[in-house]
Amino acid sequence: MDAPLLTLKNNEERRLRAGHLWVFSNEVDTKKTPLTAFTPGQAAVVTASRGRPLGIATVNPGSLICARVMDRDPETRLDVAFFRGRLRDALALRGRFYATPHYRLLFSEGDHVPGLILDRYGDVVVGQLTTAGTDGLRDVILEAIVAETAPRAVLWRNDTGARDLEGLPRAVETAYGQAPETLEINEDGALFAVPALAGQKTGWFYDMRENRTALCQLVAGRTVLDLFAYAGAFSVRAALAGAAAAVCLDSSETARAMAAANAARNGVAGQVETVRADAAAYLEECAAAGRTFDVVSLDPPALVKRKKDLEAGLKAYERLNRLAMDVLADDGILMTCSCSQHVDAWELRRVALRAANAAGRRAQVLAQGRQGPDHPAHPAMAETDYLKSFTLRLLRNAPASGPGK
Repeated sequence: MDAPLLTLKNNEERRLRAGHLWVFSNEVDTKKTPLTAFTPGQAAVVTASRGRPLGIATVNPGSLICARVMDRDPETRLDVAFFRGRLRDALALRGRFYATPHYRLLFSEGDHVPGLILDRYGDVVVGQLTTAGTDGLRDVILEAIVAETAPRAVLWRNDTGARDLEGLPRAVETAYGQAPETLEINEDGALFAVPALAGQKTGWFYDMRENRTALCQLVAGRTVLDLFAYAGAFSVRAALAGAAAAVCLDSSETARAMAAANAARNGVAGQVETVRADAAAYLEECAAAGRTFDVVSLDPPALVKRKKDLEAGLKAYERLNRLAMDVLADDGILMTCSCSQHVDAWELRRVALRAANAAGRRAQVLAQGRQGPDHPAHPAMAETDYLKSFTLRLLRNAPASGPGK
């Protein structure tokens, strides 16, 4: 491939040789290959300091992550055939797990296509182009999507903050076909709908599906509290799984209305109470009133978005876990989650333990979860293994015995 070289400093190639896909700007030998010589999104062959090719990458000279390796073969062309091949690989994986075309179709670095996220809603594909490299290849990518999935419509939800870091404008647009008003999801037989051109992320949180499925096995005959519920995925599924009653809580009125509509869509409106409230304030009110729940799902948004915010974020997670435990019935079940990349599983586990000790509870870990297989992790990139969950059984400590007993 006739592409310019991007040469690394001495000994800076070890991480890439191990399989990592990112090149940071301070790793580049800018005397040999100045970053200022590249235009945002340009393809380049990354080489070690002595000239050994390490792969073909897209470059953004203005970003801290200045290059992202798309393929280990430096001769690879980033054309329609390349993206069709990556899509075929991704489709083959999803076909092993999901009976209907409702899943994350392509997960950026996890599927070896940095900067591209695609979600599938039946015959509608919703994507995000998060780097200058993929943004510059959008026409090629679109052609590959149409060829491999034959969609009715393709939407770009390029309104993510990741584009700010790449110097890219935010926009939401229909790239192919005619955008539907709603995106429809079939999750293990439960039916949901969310707005196509609004809402959070690319419309649905597919990454939590397997965790929701597992928790639904523990809800029959129980009362359920679904915190940060968005469109009601867990609370509606819990009601379908036989929960006695479910409270679906979100701070957004739009989300609350979506959840109510989804409960009605599945015939469980009478079992699902939708509430618009701040989660912490609601939990404090329930605790003060003595209201308890048998099963609580705690899945907040990322509370640690930058590494420097880790300490404050862990305290926020601990406070939410403690408040959730305060409304959990004896012998209750709490699923606590974190989608913060900078919080690892052991840190979340320690957060839950500290909260349990403060709440006077004995905790048992029943299950540990992560994102589903439609969000495969890259084995060389811990950043891609971002979602953690623990399902805990919590028992109240027995009161201390009095003197002489």
